[in-house]
Amino acid sequence: MDIGMLWFDNDPKSDLFSKVARAAAYYQKKYGQEPNLCFVHPSMIPDKETHAGAIDVCSNSTIIPNHFWIGVGQQAHY
Repeated sequence: MDIGMLWFDNDPKSDLFSKVARAAAYYQKKYGQEPNLCFVHPSMIPDKETHAGAIDVCSNSTIIPNHFWIGVGQQAHY
């Protein structure tokens, strides 16, 4: 993914999947396309890679905790 939307969510009452879902809903409303890829800081996910519905959630150490880089990427392992 070269271009995406940066989303911030530090709600302590929500889990990772809820936060990704909120970011995805906003992305779809704003850009008219469903995202399929989201990068988060490694401390936010237990595994190197996971899924939130149809969205691949991957760790990236350059992403600040509680931030989500979400958008449309190729369906591949990152």
